[in-house]
Amino acid sequence: MLKFDLKDQNILHPIYSFSKAKKVKLYLVGGALRDLILGRIKDNPDFDFCLKSGALKFGEKLARELRCAFVVLDEEHAACRLVKKINQKIYTFDFSDFRAPTLEKDLLHRDFTINSMAVALGDVFGGKDLNTLIVDPYSGKVDLKTGIIKVTGLGSFKEDPLRILRAFSFSCMLGFNLSKETLRLAKKEKSKISKVSSERIREELFKILDSSMAYTCLASLDKLKILEIIFPEIKPMRGIGQGPYHHLDVWQHTLETLNQFELIIKWAKKTPAIFDYLQEEVAGLRKRSSLLKLACILHDVGKPKSLRREKGKIIFHGHERVGLGLTRVISRRLKLSNDESRHLGGIVLWHLRPGYLADNPHPTARAIFRYFGDTGTDALAVLLLSLADQRATKGPLTTALSRLRHEKTVKALIRKTLKQKDEKKLVRLLNGNDLMNRFKLPASPLIGKLLIELEEAQAIGKIKNKKEAWKLASKLITRK
Repeated sequence: MLKFDLKDQNILHPIYSFSKAKKVKLYLVGGALRDLILGRIKDNPDFDFCLKSGALKFGEKLARELRCAFVVLDEEHAACRLVKKINQKIYTFDFSDFRAPTLEKDLLHRDFTINSMAVALGDVFGGKDLNTLIVDPYSGKVDLKTGIIKVTGLGSFKEDPLRILRAFSFSCMLGFNLSKETLRLAKKEKSKISKVSSERIREELFKILDSSMAYTCLASLDKLKILEIIFPEIKPMRGIGQGPYHHLDVWQHTLETLNQFELIIKWAKKTPAIFDYLQEEVAGLRKRSSLLKLACILHDVGKPKSLRREKGKIIFHGHERVGLGLTRVISRRLKLSNDESRHLGGIVLWHLRPGYLADNPHPTARAIFRYFGDTGTDALAVLLLSLADQRATKGPLTTALSRLRHEKTVKALIRKTLKQKDEKKLVRLLNGNDLMNRFKLPASPLIGKLLIELEEAQAIGKIKNKKEAWKLASKLITRK
């Protein structure tokens, strides 16, 4: 028997009571029914409703009744959203007018068959079996059973090109395949994606990145030449060889790095501290793991512009700094938050550092301290990307010994990172006022530089008390 649980019925009942009082027939449509049939439970539930007309006025009045937020989503199609916090969860309720004279024809204008089902809101209550009451003119239930993403109508992608990306994000989210016709239409209409707002593209992109199938999905989008519409920077990366340490060109190596990173995430589940770090939210509901997958895509984006040939060798000197600049451009284009942009740029900028440390069989305490100082809260993220980057590098000059040394160094640094999280931060032996008073110095950048050098010396055990700190400070000032 198919029915909403009592908790959901209690959430929906005030909406039904209000619609009944206003003599408005509401239909529950789309995702809520799809998820009910699949038995999926969302962290932040959302419910979509449609009515013959008057959705904006109805939604505004209902928002006042429920005392919740109200926003117009699309004035042309009379679509609005109500947002309310209930029992520590954020619920969204979307309302829209029919886009055609009848419910069945309105459903034809929805994106995919699995979302083109409806049920009269009143039928949700009273213990009825919704299997017999769901309006399903386009066989959505059959496609749910067979695991197929299929456009409802042939004009689906023309109506809204973002649906092309939504097809792939649903594929990731549900583990479904796209029908041949849907793939054909996606390829045919892909150029229209460039007209979609960057905010909407960003949301679908992160749904893909948030899934465990991001590599498979992005590889499919790449095959259809859809991904390079979102990231034009990909085109110059194609076909650029990288010398004997690599077995793939820049772009194929980039995709393989993402593939390796998703395998690392599976490994990380065995270490709760790493997995919890990856699950942390950087901004909104976007996780660090999703941002790191985007960093995998962008870590070598600076290589085409920094390509040089010296004495017959291909080099990409400074590509991490070029990549930082391009990453900032991409972050602005996708309208990422300042925090996301900062983290993403930092990971791209420092992604080579673990490899440099691994080149030395015994990295110095100073070099390790400076690594953690430069990378900050992204230290672990950079190390995980470095692992994936190295594992995606299998050219003839990449020896088993060098690979082993890299793995050993990076894993040792990962252990150190996790250990540092539980350690108390060192208390400075001297502060800025101490230095200014003792040496009669004005406030200036010099004080900051001195403090950094003193902190480094303390961290690596070069100084252990105030007497030694004063002695070193005196030497440093003399040198300056």
